[in-house]
Amino acid sequence: MPYVESIKVFVRVVELGSITAGGRDLRLTPAVASNRIKELESRLGVRLFNRTTRVLTPTEVGRIFYEHAKKVIGTLEDAEAVVASFSDSPRGVIRVTAPLGIGRRIVAPLVPVFCELYPEVDVRLRLSDRRVDIVEDSLDLAFFLGELVDSNLKLRKIMNCPRVLAAAPGYLQKHGTPKTPDDLISKNHNCLLLRYPRSPEYFWTLKTVDGPRKMEVSGRYDADDADVLTEWALDGHGIINRPEFDIERHFRSGKLIEVLPDTPPVPISFGCLYPHRKLQDPKIRLFVDFMIDHARRIIDGGGT
Repeated sequence: MPYVESIKVFVRVVELGSITAGGRDLRLTPAVASNRIKELESRLGVRLFNRTTRVLTPTEVGRIFYEHAKKVIGTLEDAEAVVASFSDSPRGVIRVTAPLGIGRRIVAPLVPVFCELYPEVDVRLRLSDRRVDIVEDSLDLAFFLGELVDSNLKLRKIMNCPRVLAAAPGYLQKHGTPKTPDDLISKNHNCLLLRYPRSPEYFWTLKTVDGPRKMEVSGRYDADDADVLTEWALDGHGIINRPEFDIERHFRSGKLIEVLPDTPPVPISFGCLYPHRKLQDPKIRLFVDFMIDHARRIIDGGGT
């Protein structure tokens, strides 16, 4: 189906903003992806993109064709999913995204295990602590750590993950150990914050005897990668707020010490989101169930 394949390339090029990125996403070289676009333009008799040395943007007719092409590809994927439900061997591509920390330590190690069980399924994993648009980015599934939000997507909550405040012994020796939540602010502790555009984490919410308490903490620097924050904390530069499972090994080694254990941060929700229409796709159902089962065991300390 060369025409359909060319349409798929066109859709991904529009969504990812370049022929190289679109081709890479479909496991095609830039030359092959470029030829697919040229073949499609030749067949349609129109120019689909405005090309400059730096920017590739859809023409007006290209944008119109994209809206219809995306529906065609979606319908085709739905049809393939229905047919696949009659097969004992799921096949096809699953596009997944996850936050960096949980992606590296939980999701990524499980992907090869899943693919060994289902050798005709390919998994393409993207890791980022930034929020993504599942529909806009044509993803099948997104793991998340954060507050459960209203959404038109199907939501599967996996579990609540306890969080802790932590710092290196050297930092606490130099700056003192906070005794109360107020000390985080009054004693100007360097709180290492996960921040990026539209990030919700500009404060820490701690559990107290009077209920949850928002603390408008601050620090001298922040990052959009939680692992960077952990490295800064390990190097003695401040206090972090992280899921317990993510830094537990550093507690065992003594490289980090829990701070304010009597008033820890409120737990964070770990779950996954996917479009409702993906429910009929057997490979998505299998992947979600597999990941949820194994992720729970890893976080609870049971291993894979």
